Formats: sequence, C-alpha cells, structure tokens
Amino acid sequence: MRLSSGWTALLYLLLHGAATFCTVKKPPSNPGRFANATLVRLADFLSAGYKKGVRPVKDWRTSTIVAIDLMVYSILSVDEKNQVLTTYVWYRQSWTDEFLVWNPEDFDEVKQVSLPTANVWVPDILINEFVDVGKSPDIPYVYVTHEGLVQNYKPIQVVTACTLNIYNFPFDVQKCSLTFQSWLHTIDDINITLMRSPEKLRDDKSVFMNQGEWELLHILSNYKIFSVDNDDYYAEMKFHVVIRRRPLFYTVNLLLPSIFLMVMDIVGFFLPPDSGERVSFKITLLLGYSVFLIIVSDTLPATAIGTPLIGVYFVVCMALLVISLTETVLIVRLVHKQDLQPPVPHWVKYLVLERAPVLFCIHKKHRFCARLSSQASELDRSKEYNYGTAQCSLHHTCEIGQRLSHQDREGGMLGLRLAPSRDNTPPVMDNILQEVTAIRQFLEKRDRCREIAKEWLQVGYVLDVLLFRVYLVAVIAYSITLGTLWSVWQVA
Repeated sequence: MRLSSGWTALLYLLLHGAATFCTVKKPPSNPGRFANATLVRLADFLSAGYKKGVRPVKDWRTSTIVAIDLMVYSILSVDEKNQVLTTYVWYRQSWTDEFLVWNPEDFDEVKQVSLPTANVWVPDILINEFVDVGKSPDIPYVYVTHEGLVQNYKPIQVVTACTLNIYNFPFDVQKCSLTFQSWLHTIDDINITLMRSPEKLRDDKSVFMNQGEWELLHILSNYKIFSVDNDDYYAEMKFHVVIRRRPLFYTVNLLLPSIFLMVMDIVGFFLPPDSGERVSFKITLLLGYSVFLIIVSDTLPATAIGTPLIGVYFVVCMALLVISLTETVLIVRLVHKQDLQPPVPHWVKYLVLERAPVLFCIHKKHRFCARLSSQASELDRSKEYNYGTAQCSLHHTCEIGQRLSHQDREGGMLGLRLAPSRDNTPPVMDNILQEVTAIRQFLEKRDRCREIAKEWLQVGYVLDVLLFRVYLVAVIAYSITLGTLWSVWQVA
C-alpha cells in the first residue's frame, strides 16, 4: 500500500506538470496580441515544414498545370525604328499547390488567405520577347484557397521586341506576340493552359484605355509544344496582340496639305501659257512642297528595312510637280515670240493642229486656230489690196510727175531758157518709191514672223491642253489607287 501510494503521488505530479505546461504553450490561452488570431494560426500551419524550393506535388510524376490569362490595359509606345513595343498588361496565373491545403472548419471557416510571394513556390514562366525591364509595380502577395489554388495576379509593363511593318502607315495594323513559357521545366513538370476560353479572351476590351494613338482590335491565343533537341519538350502559350493606328491625326497634318498643294498645281494650268506667271507659280509651289517635306520628315516613321507608302506618295507628288514645271517651261518656250524662230514643220501642223483637236475633242482650240487662220488670210488680202492701191497711186503720181517735169523742162528751155537739171541727180519720186518698197518688204517680213509665232502659239495651246489632260489623268489615277489601298487596309 505504501508503494502504490508513492506511485500514485508521482503520477499525479507528472500529470499536473504536463497540464500546466500545455496550458502555458497553447496559443489561444495566451492573452497577448495574437490571441484568437485565426490568420496567424493558419499562416503558421501552412508554413510549418513548407519547402518553397520544391515543386508542390505529392507524386513527382504529376505535372503542375499553370493557367494564365492576359488583359491589355494600355499601349504605351511603338518604336518603329528599334522595333520595340511597350504595353501595360494585367497578367494572371493560377496553379494548384498540394501542400497549401487546410480544413476551413478548423480555422473559423477561412477559405482563402494572402501569403507573401517569397514564401511560396512560383513557376518560372517568363515572356520570351522581353528586351528591357519595365517599371512594373511590385505585388508581394498571392491568394491561396483552402483547396490549394494559388492565384498570382499582377500588372506588368512589357517591353518586347516586335516586327513592325510600317508600309501601310498611317493605316497600319500591327501584330505583336507575347510568348509565355517555362524557362527550365519541361512539359512533364509544368504545363500551361488558358484561364478563359479563347473566344472570351479575343474580344475582351474591358480594361483597355481607348484614348491613345493605337486601338486594340483583339488578342489571339495559340498553344504549342516544342522541342529544342528532340528530347525535352516544352509548353508555350503565345498571345498575339493585334493593334491598329488611328489615322486621323496623320491624315489632317500630312495628307490634306499635300492634296491642297497638288490641287493648286492643277489650278495653275489655267494661267495663260504665253505669260511668265505660270513658271513663277509652279516654282513657288515646288519650293513650298519642299519646305512641307522638311517639316513632316520627323513625323514619318523611319526603319532600316522599308519605307512607308506615304513616303513614296510624297516623293511621287514631288516628281509630279517637277514634271508639271518642265511641261510649263516647254510650253512657254514654244509660244514665246522670236524673230529667228523657224517655221512649224508640216508634220507638226498635221498632227497637232489637225488631228489632235479632232481626236481629243479640243473644240475651242480648233475654232481658235481656224479663226486665227481666217483672220490671217483676211489680213493678207487687205494688205495686198492696200499695197496694190498704194503701188498704183505711186505709179500714177510718178507718171504725172514725169510728164510735169518734162513739160517744165521744155517750157524752161523754150520760154525761160533755164538751165536743165543735171543727169546724175535722182528724181524725188524715185526716192519715195524706193522707201515705200523697203517699208513694204519690212512689213511683209514682220508679218511672216508673226504668222510663224501664231502657228507656234497654236501648237503650244494644243499641246498645253493635251499635257494637262495627261497630267490630270495621272494624278487622278494615282490618287484613286492610293485611296483604294488605304481604304482596304483601314477596313481590314
């Protein structure tokens, strides 16, 4: 009895000490700042024995499936020269961590909790097109549900390489890719899938800032498995971000001024070709267009692999202005009056003055040429009549003068006995006749020069109309072609 009572006392002391120790170590009975802190107990429970450096699966043959999602928030910049696209996206990824599971009933029905990202395992999924580290905000937490689902949501400023095609500028549509893949783990360890369906992902523009230069059309997704050495296979998810430039700014500041200058160049053809004002006007337009190209040169995108079509358009417009100036110089040279100008060749008269007005329906010029010819013939007839009358009157006067001089000489010799005039002195009427003949020859020569100048003037007017129509057709065809191409690109 004495021995059993001793063992009983010893057992009592041990039980009392254990009860006291458990009472001291139990967190809920602690009246400190962590009393009844369910989240603290849950965090201690989840971090107890957790290894963040090990892929969180109980069976190593099980692949961790990472679901990702992408939403474009803004297009920050598009650098055509360096072929770089800067975007701001909302990136979401989720996976199942088999070691972060608990029973909500044991923790006051807590079904999800935020944990530091540095304390949990995170997949090494990166973007292949990264060329620079963007200024992305640091989100240090992830959400974990009681079933082990880890949600890692964060905004990212993405600076990626992109092949930009600026040929259709300013109606260009760019397609840039963002490829997400695990840099190290094969498909046996990490596989990638979409968090949403491709249809919902394609048409989702709920968070896009639609106020900048670029407009988001859609986001396409493509899943692919590839291998580098035909031994290890990797999974990748590629997002194609399709954006389109808004062309209104460039249309107002680039296209419209160029169109106005070309219209003024066409209007300049209505100036008379025989005046020097058209040449001055064309030169002024050419100078103004050169200054315009210098101003807009900084606005056009510059790349080493190609030239935008609008740059070709400006060059062609400059070439058209030069051609217009050349045509004006040629016409002015034809219609300019010169004394030593050769006559118009017969084949030029036939082709330009006879056939061209009929073929190209130049009715006004044809009537103008006929009227000039009729006026010239009437002028010739009037001159011949006047010259003939003057010649007859001069001959009649000369005969009268000769008779009078003969009678005077006879009367002087018989009645007055005056000395006769010397034989080497020419009569006054002969000198007058010679002067009138010289004047007539000069007037005939001047009239022939005027007729030649009129013929060249007629040729110049007809050629001016023909070249103007050819120039106008070329400008209209060129404008329709560019307008059609740009309309197709804008709708596409």
